[in-house]
Amino acid sequence: QVQLVESGGGLVQAGGSLRLSCVASGSIFSMNVMGWYRQAPGKQRELVATITSRDSTNYADSVKGRFTISRDNAKNTMYLQMNSLKPEDTAVYYCRLIAATYVYWGQGTQVTVSS
Repeated sequence: QVQLVESGGGLVQAGGSLRLSCVASGSIFSMNVMGWYRQAPGKQRELVATITSRDSTNYADSVKGRFTISRDNAKNTMYLQMNSLKPEDTAVYYCRLIAATYVYWGQGTQVTVSS
């Protein structure tokens, strides 16, 4: 079993920055894909960014150039540096890990961007 715990969310003004963290614990396969997803009120959960265990990254068009995903495999931790935040970035941000056929989700952290 794998547990994912997100942290780093909060309230920030438009143009500001936040750094989210996701710590994974439990039986983690060495080869896996981790990612950040978000869900705004009344909307479906959407991809923000993903990163493989070999540091290959993928971003949603809406965050390219503003967000950076990274990971520290030694610490089983993934990060999302969010710069130039916009009110439309307001959402609950979730961490996801895929290893073999298993998919795990964290409980989410709220990010609120005020205009």
